[in-house]
Amino acid sequence: MKNNKLVMIMLILLVAIALVGTVAVIVVKQLNDNSSSKEPSIDQVLEASVDIPQVTTNLASNDFIRISLKIQTDSKKAKQELEKRDFQVKDLIIQELSEMKADEIQGKSGQTKLKEDLKTKINSLMQKGKIENVYITESILQ
Repeated sequence: MKNNKLVMIMLILLVAIALVGTVAVIVVKQLNDNSSSKEPSIDQVLEASVDIPQVTTNLASNDFIRISLKIQTDSKKAKQELEKRDFQVKDLIIQELSEMKADEIQGKSGQTKLKEDLKTKINSLMQKGKIENVYITESILQ
């Protein structure tokens, strides 16, 4: 009788440990799957991107800039909307650049600020998606 109780307790403990281990493995797998947000492939980026051809405008410092951009959206629907809003986007780009001086645009920090400002302002126009990133593909400052 004593042996049966001991075997029964060991069996219950073994089942409990197996259950706890299984639950722990499942939880860890779920957390790893959710936390690893995958970056889109280059093909996905290109499918959801819009080219903004050369825009030439005056700066506040009486210099001029010729700039081309590629704007990455979060979906194909957002890309379609952005393509329809190309005139509004060009207007925003010209307005933003007309407020800047040449020394504010030069260098990495100036270009980063310009890209972030454009991203924010273009996102305010968007209704079906959002802008993920703005890339400067060409820039001439004179």
